[in-house]
Amino acid sequence: MAIVFVLVALLVLAVLVTGNWYVWRRLFRDTTAGPGPVRRVGAAVIAGGWLLFIGAMVTSRTEAPFTLTRVLAWPGYLWLALTLYLLLALLVGELVRPVLRRVLERRARASSPAPAPAREPIPAGRAESESPEPAEEPETTDTTAGAGDGPSRRLFVSRVVAGTAAAAAVGTVGYGTYGVLRGPKVKRVTVPLAKLPRAAHGYRIAVVSDIHLGPVLGRGFAQKVVDTINSTQPDLIAVVGDLVDGSVKDLGPAAAPLAQLRARHGSFFVTGNHEYFSGAEQWVEEVRRLGLNPLENARTELPHFDLAGVNDVAGEDEGQGPDFARALGDRDRARACVLLAHQPVQIHDAVDHGVDLQLSGHTHGGQLWPGNLIARGANPTVAGLDRYGDTQLYVSRGAGAWGPPTRVGAPSDITVIELASRQA
Repeated sequence: MAIVFVLVALLVLAVLVTGNWYVWRRLFRDTTAGPGPVRRVGAAVIAGGWLLFIGAMVTSRTEAPFTLTRVLAWPGYLWLALTLYLLLALLVGELVRPVLRRVLERRARASSPAPAPAREPIPAGRAESESPEPAEEPETTDTTAGAGDGPSRRLFVSRVVAGTAAAAAVGTVGYGTYGVLRGPKVKRVTVPLAKLPRAAHGYRIAVVSDIHLGPVLGRGFAQKVVDTINSTQPDLIAVVGDLVDGSVKDLGPAAAPLAQLRARHGSFFVTGNHEYFSGAEQWVEEVRRLGLNPLENARTELPHFDLAGVNDVAGEDEGQGPDFARALGDRDRARACVLLAHQPVQIHDAVDHGVDLQLSGHTHGGQLWPGNLIARGANPTVAGLDRYGDTQLYVSRGAGAWGPPTRVGAPSDITVIELASRQA
C-alpha cells in the first residue's frame, strides 16, 4: 500500500511539474526573443502562486493563526483556479497555433514582390554591351507587422495565443468568483411523493448544502445565505452538510447568522465530510446552540411525513458513521419519509430502508468545469433529481465553494423542494 501511495504521489508531482513548465514555456519563454527578466519574473510568479496555495493548505490544517490562513487563502486558492484555466486555454491554443501560422504565411506570400522577368537571350551577332539595362526592382516592405519571416512569425503567433489564453483564463476565473461572492440563487423543484397525504401538498423544504464557511467565505457570505433562505418562507430548512472548513473557535462568529434562520417546522442539520475535518462534535453542539436541530442517525415525526438524518460516511473513522437502522429501522413505512444525507452515494442504503426522498449535496455540481466529469465518476448523481427504484434523490450544487471561491459551469444554489401529493 505504501508503495502504491508513493507511486501515485510521484505521478501527481510529475504531472504538476510538467503542466507548470508547459504554462511557463507558452506564456513566457515562447513570447520572448531570448533569456531575460520576463522569463525570470514568469518563473517567480508561477512558483510564488503555488507557494501561496501550499501555505494556505498547510496553515488551515495546523495551529497557525487563522488570520495568516486568510491572508494566504485568497491568492493561493485563486491561483489554483487560474492555473487550471490557463492550462486548458493554452491547450486549446495548440489547435489555433498552426492555423494562425498558415494565415500569416499566406499574407506574407501575397505581400511579397513578383519575381523579376527572365532576361531575354541575346541574339547572335549583338554585342554584350548592346544588351538592354535591367529594370530597377521597386523596394518592398513586409506588411505583416513583424510576422513575415520565420522567427518573427513564430514569436507573433506565440504572443497572440498566450495573450488570448491569459485573457480567457482571467475572465473565466473572475466571472466564476463573482458568481460565488454575490450569493446563491434560488432554484425551485417539485417532487411528487406517493405516500404524501393531501394535507401536505405544497410543503416547502429549503435545501442548502456545502456553504463552506472558512478563511475565504465568512460571516458576510453566511448572512447572504440566511437572507436568501428566509426570503423563500419555507416550511422546513435542511442544512445537509459541509457547513464549515475550520474550528468553532475560528469560525463561530462567521456561523452566527444561522441563528436567524426561520421556518414553520424548524431547521435541521446533518454532518458532511468536512465537519469531520473541523471537529464534528463541537460543530454539532454549536449549530444546536444556534437553533438548528442536528439529526445524528435520528428521525423526527412531522405532522405528515417522517424526517430522518444520517451522519456522513467520513464519520466512520471516528466511530460516528451513518447508521440507517438506528435512524429508520423501526419507522412506519406507510408514512412518507424524507432523508437528509450529505453524500449521494448513500442512496443505496436509503433504497434498502424504503426512503421516499433523499436530499444531498457534496458534489458542488463539479464546481470547476470539467470537474463535473470527475464528480460523475464518483457519485451516482452529480446534480438535480433522479430516481433509484422507489426512492428519489435530489442533489444540490451547494451554496458556497471549497478551495477557490470560484464556480465554472456549476452555479451555486439554494433549492426549494415543493412536495406534491398524488392525492391532490
